[in-house]
Amino acid sequence: MFIIKRILIALILIVSIVLITAYFMPREYAVTKEIKINRPADSVFNYIRYFKNQNEFSVWSKIDPKMKLTYRGTDGTVGAISAWENDVKDVGVGEQEVTKIIEGKRIDFALRYKKPMEDTAVAFMSTETVSGNQTKVKWGISGVMPYPINIMLPMMKMDQMIGNDLQKGLLNLKAKMEN
Repeated sequence: MFIIKRILIALILIVSIVLITAYFMPREYAVTKEIKINRPADSVFNYIRYFKNQNEFSVWSKIDPKMKLTYRGTDGTVGAISAWENDVKDVGVGEQEVTKIIEGKRIDFALRYKKPMEDTAVAFMSTETVSGNQTKVKWGISGVMPYPINIMLPMMKMDQMIGNDLQKGLLNLKAKMEN
């Protein structure tokens, strides 16, 4: 009985320490990647603004060739929604909606994940002229990890998890735009 009491007290202490630590840990994450593309900014912007074009360079759309994609609204405008559905754990079920467009410069998205777990995030893509025929494209995603799951944020290395996929997508975009 004495040993069971000690084990129980130790478990309560460990759980308490984890919960207290999580309370003081950051909850927000933000990952942004960029690339230079040898095409004029208006040409690049007019390509990335459409969900159907994003499927041509996004890493996530390539994970499952059988993924079911649906579109609502007018593609390339505020309020347009692109939804995806599949059985692959890394992609799951969700949708993104265009929430704001600064013409020729930036597109903001709301991301709503439904499976494998419910979550929301925001994303953006922006273009900026570097020189006459060269454009810097940025792609970013940010969100909030709920308490107490946020204790895992430093271990998850979001810059690697999400950042690698963003960078691969930007490389795909560069190849597509420059060919």
